[in-house]
Amino acid sequence: MKKLNKINKMSDQDWADAAAWLSGESTAGEEAAHILVNEDNDIMKKWDDLKNIDGDIIDVDKAWEKLNRRIEAETPVITLNRNSFLHSLARIAATVIIVTGLGWLFFKVTGPEKVTVSSGSHEKNIEVLLADGSRVYLNHDSRLTYPEKFRGESRTVSLAGEAFFVIAADASRPFIIDAGKASVQVLGTSFSVMTDNGNNEVEVYVESGTVMLSSNNGYHNVTLDPQFVGRVSDRGASQAVNRDANYLSWHTDMLIFDGERLETVFADLKRTFNISIEAADPVINDYRLTSPFVDQPHDTIIKVICTTFNLHSVREEGVYRLYPGQVR
Repeated sequence: MKKLNKINKMSDQDWADAAAWLSGESTAGEEAAHILVNEDNDIMKKWDDLKNIDGDIIDVDKAWEKLNRRIEAETPVITLNRNSFLHSLARIAATVIIVTGLGWLFFKVTGPEKVTVSSGSHEKNIEVLLADGSRVYLNHDSRLTYPEKFRGESRTVSLAGEAFFVIAADASRPFIIDAGKASVQVLGTSFSVMTDNGNNEVEVYVESGTVMLSSNNGYHNVTLDPQFVGRVSDRGASQAVNRDANYLSWHTDMLIFDGERLETVFADLKRTFNISIEAADPVINDYRLTSPFVDQPHDTIIKVICTTFNLHSVREEGVYRLYPGQVR
C-alpha cells in the first residue's frame, strides 16, 4: 500500500523523469524510476537480461533507441485535463507500454534466428541438417524455413514444395511442419511432404514411424502408418496404401518399371527430374516399358526408351517430344 501511495503522488514531471532515466536519456529521475521498478521487478530484470545474452554484448543505447521509436510510433497523443482519474489512467498506460516494449524487445533479441534454404527448378535432394540432428532433403522448386536452434516445447519448421524428412526422435518435443494448407506432426520418423499435390491438398507419404496430418481449420485429420499416403485439405482427409513404386524416386534416384505404360513412365520422369515428355503420336503412350534405372540421368533414360521402341526425341521449348522411327 505504501508503494501504491508513492506512485499516486508522482507528478507528471516525475513520470517524464522516470522514463528518461530508464531510457538512458537523463541521469535525473532515478528515484522516480526506482518506484516503478520496485513496483514491478520484471521491468529491470528483463532489461538486465538483455545486457549479456550468450556472451554477446548488447548495445543498450541503440536498443533503447529502437524501443523508443517503436513506442513513439504506436502511442497515440492524449490531451489530459487535471482530472486525477485521467492522470492515473495515463500513468498505468505508460507502465504497460514500458513493460510490453521490454517484453517485445526481449523476444526480438533472444528469439532464434530463422534460416531459409531453397532449391532450383532442376535441383533435388538438397540436404539440410537441422540443429536437433534431423535431416531434410528438398525436391526441386521447394523452400524450407527453420530456426538455427529449436527452443520451447516443439520443433517447428515451414515448407513450401516437397521434401523428405528423417526426424531425430525426441518424445518431449514433437516435430511440426507448417505445410501451408495443413500441419504435420511427428516424434521421430521418416516421411515425405508435398504442400500441394495439384488438387489443393497437402500430401504425406510415411516410410517409417507414425505421422499425424491435420487441416488448418481443425476439422480433418488422419494418422498415417508406414507405406500409407495421406491427403488433407479443409474439405476432408483420406489415406490409402501407396501403390506407386517410384513415389520417392526423386529422393532415391531409383526408378523401377514393370510393364508400365509410357504415359505413366513420362509422369514418373516429370516428378523425378521435373522434365516434360510428350508423345507426338498417342499410340506411343500405350507402349509398355520394363526396366530398372539406378542413378541414371534423364537424357540416358530417354535414349533407352527411344532405342527400345524405335523412336526419336526432339526437344522443343523445354519439352521432349517423341516421334515414331529413328532419325535418319
